[in-house]
Amino acid sequence: MIIALALLATGPIAEDCTFNGIALQGEVQIVESFADIRVQVVTSFPDLKVKTVSSFPDNCGEWEFVESFPDFTIEIVDSFPDIKIAFVESFPGLP
Repeated sequence: MIIALALLATGPIAEDCTFNGIALQGEVQIVESFADIRVQVVTSFPDLKVKTVSSFPDNCGEWEFVESFPDFTIEIVDSFPDIKIAFVESFPGLP
């Protein structure tokens, strides 16, 4: 019971900026199905703040969108996401 409450309090993203062992930084490809992570884009109360970069996505929340050879894939959904993200211009990472 205590473990379940701790998981609810921390959210779906671990303190080391991972989701199910996937580091939430790097090269990302948007796919229509069979994604590593189902993502909902929100404007408030995100699980992760994402900054789109054109090179060196080395920090938590920095994503470079690619067409091939991604570090992980996402599917953008309207409901039942694994995580919720908000796109930002600065200060990406955990809220």
